[in-house]
Amino acid sequence: MSLRPAWLTFRRYAAATTGMTLVLFSLGVYTAATGSGLACEAQWPLCSDQLIPALTINPDFIEWFHRAWAMVTGFLIVGVAGWTWLGSGFDRRTKVAATLAVTILPLQITVGAITVTLSGLVPGGYTVSTHAAHLIVALTIFTLLGLAVIWGGGRGSVRLLRAAAGVAVAGIVASAVFSRAVPFLTYAPPAQAAFYVTGLAGHLGLVATVAYATGAIRSGYDGLDADTAGMVRALGAGSMAALVGTLLLGRDLVLYTTTWERINLAVLGVAIALAAAAVLTLRGSDEIRDGSVPIGGD
Repeated sequence: MSLRPAWLTFRRYAAATTGMTLVLFSLGVYTAATGSGLACEAQWPLCSDQLIPALTINPDFIEWFHRAWAMVTGFLIVGVAGWTWLGSGFDRRTKVAATLAVTILPLQITVGAITVTLSGLVPGGYTVSTHAAHLIVALTIFTLLGLAVIWGGGRGSVRLLRAAAGVAVAGIVASAVFSRAVPFLTYAPPAQAAFYVTGLAGHLGLVATVAYATGAIRSGYDGLDADTAGMVRALGAGSMAALVGTLLLGRDLVLYTTTWERINLAVLGVAIALAAAAVLTLRGSDEIRDGSVPIGGD
């Protein structure tokens, strides 16, 4: 008899863990943007010589809370991988995605510790290179968890593919409101955190779009031909590459001059355009199948 409640399925658990990782990503951005990363006197794992600092909203607490959330999320990620190996019915790619997420988790922890310089043991740890590595590894873990949710949840469908493409467009457009490439809002710490929440939601939608489109090419979905699925996959992959570019430019990884601002705006525009094209391609396929658009002739 299983001790696991019936409502707790793998997909729900893995999805919740992915959501925790998204929040962790945003917390990390907010922590860095507020300058709280070094608030604990460059100590790790302690914070200003304490295991738990004063529970008031101050830089020490922000940095400590980020670490605490990261610890809980890390254990949940280990649980995702363990479920794929100890449970039944999981294919190899689901196990590989979940296991890779756990495998590179120590690297993320190490880079995070180096970022706060370990009480000065790592000179120059709080640098652009370590921040870039921290961001890229976090994005990799987030992507792998997303794939584990998608692949571990059963066979895809045209409905799921359409939903994924829609989430991608909505997330990227929403991220544009907070992006430093679009001067709607001041790119203050709350806006930066919101940019990554929405941008990562769009990224996850694109990951699902590419995964489901690949499934349609390999095994076929009712009502979607391989050529259309291939086009959607190419558009989704292109949008994903552009979106990753603007996510990287959302941090201070380069001297953000007017030229970089224009590049960022162009890359963001490409991400939106390609994701929207994927949605329109799927809609066009629906219209042809329903007979509202002629396939050929007069």
